[in-house]
Amino acid sequence: MIKNILARILAIWTAFAFAGSMLIFLFPIWAAGIFGEPISTAWMIRFSRMWMALYFPLSFINVKITGKENFKKGENYIVVCNHNSFMDVPLSSPGIPGPNKTIAKVEMSRIPLFGIIYKRGSVLINRKDEQSRKESYQKMKDVLNMGMHMCIYPEGTRNKTDDPLKSFHDGAFRLSYETGKKIIPAIIRGTKEMLPTNKTLYFWPGKISMQFLEPIDPKNFNDLYELKEHVYQVMLKEMTHHCV
Repeated sequence: MIKNILARILAIWTAFAFAGSMLIFLFPIWAAGIFGEPISTAWMIRFSRMWMALYFPLSFINVKITGKENFKKGENYIVVCNHNSFMDVPLSSPGIPGPNKTIAKVEMSRIPLFGIIYKRGSVLINRKDEQSRKESYQKMKDVLNMGMHMCIYPEGTRNKTDDPLKSFHDGAFRLSYETGKKIIPAIIRGTKEMLPTNKTLYFWPGKISMQFLEPIDPKNFNDLYELKEHVYQVMLKEMTHHCV
């Protein structure tokens, strides 16, 4: 009971910390758009890192990122992450070395002020619109062609089950197979416990982490389905054998 009350107080505090710190970086992130791609995204990511360097300590969040050495200079990748909670994006996008964009729901871009930042760092998709899905797929190819990383959550939505991973959609792996870009699996830990999907107005601070695994070359597989299964098993093994 006491923990639930305290978690609700902390949820209100972290919401204010998020919004307040966002306002500091809102104009610079918006202004970065004048440079055009990929420079605007590069600056957006720099400002986002500054933002999170302020927000995370304010919310008593301890962040650990490992495996950055798997990103080789001169190469860009498709980064696939497991998806636990709304806290995943503030961790993953600034945490990926170099300019990157995330595939994201168009609905979130309509939030006042925050939507400006959201659109800057995302390839937007309306999952209910077939044309939007086709356009977003081409935009992801454009992101890769510009030398940026593309971050995708292959589970599609947050994992609200008790399983470590939900089944994967094909998109990230079709993109890898067609473009020849290697996949870097990324394991996110601790965000589900911090911001549970089954609780409203609940936040419990602590440690969250992101671990980048070794790149996986699509050329080593017969088709995208074999690639998808391999990436799934690699991530599942890492998640079930290691803790935060």
